[in-house]
Amino acid sequence: MRLGVLDIGSNTVHLLLVDAHLGAKPEAFASHKRPLSLVKHLDEQGAITDEGQAELIGFIAEAARFAARHRAEDLLSFCTSALREAANGEAVLERVVSETGVELTELSGAQESAMTFFAARRWRGWSAGDILNFDIGGGSFEIAYGRDELPSTAVSVPLGAGRLTRDWLGEDPPSKDQAKALKSYIREELEAARREFPVLSEHTEVLATSKTFRSLARMTGAAPSAAGPYVPRSLNHSELKPLAKRLGSMTAEERAELPGVSTLRARQVFAGSLVAEQAMKVFGIEELQICPWALREGLILRRLDSLVREGAVQVPAAPGVGHVNLGRELRKPSRGDVPGGRPAAAAAVEHAH
Repeated sequence: MRLGVLDIGSNTVHLLLVDAHLGAKPEAFASHKRPLSLVKHLDEQGAITDEGQAELIGFIAEAARFAARHRAEDLLSFCTSALREAANGEAVLERVVSETGVELTELSGAQESAMTFFAARRWRGWSAGDILNFDIGGGSFEIAYGRDELPSTAVSVPLGAGRLTRDWLGEDPPSKDQAKALKSYIREELEAARREFPVLSEHTEVLATSKTFRSLARMTGAAPSAAGPYVPRSLNHSELKPLAKRLGSMTAEERAELPGVSTLRARQVFAGSLVAEQAMKVFGIEELQICPWALREGLILRRLDSLVREGAVQVPAAPGVGHVNLGRELRKPSRGDVPGGRPAAAAAVEHAH
């Protein structure tokens, strides 16, 4: 079936259409996106301005038409920190429904973290033991850990690259005092978050799933995106630390000339590099692997799972495998089945459509 995923992020609004089938890897069919930094459309009270709302609603209506034109059978529409934290977020969500008919699901930071982890686990499979996953967004930084499909610990901290750039780095390039103060703040936030997580075993696989991490890996020699998702890509702390220092001495225009850095993200990539470098330092990580799947893929896969449970999608019988009636029905998972007993951290976003 063809599924649409409408993602209202901090930097872009993005509609992705995928052909997804039970037991198969979701394949991208079409993509439609536009740069839209909602944080640049906030007034002094932290509310999204009329101009920002008009741009947002215009794109959502356009995306809905795009999805219908390409015969999407289901549309998952969600928003993250940009709308979650706006002073008038609820009113904006109501206006979106009224004018476009699209209902945006507002993901909490913990849900965002958990669903991103879920995508990373599906990508890596069970060959990976415990997984620690990092994801730097525009407004927040998600960290999740666990050994099952859903994490036992999932947190979100206010260390998004766009947010930090707006609040801490007023000059271009930033002054040494600004960079030093921001680095200290990031470290304090991460040290507090670190206490939520267990001691990492030697078998823990550390992954990173965001555009910021992909850009940083590219700048340290990883393969370009054109090489495809199956090329292994990694990021080393020993290479990241000098890169962060170098980025801090450059203007946004100069950063945009670097491989893997777009003009849209050139200003905030320095703040992102500080978050990545400090996260690796605080968690004691020398190397992490880049995972191409993230929040959108997690929601798609979770949606397919929910359709199976609802009976909307039939599970095909495996050829050559006989049927054994065990004389009992499988029970539906309850809250107590959530790894670590943290439903807020690991709850599936079952209604994200």
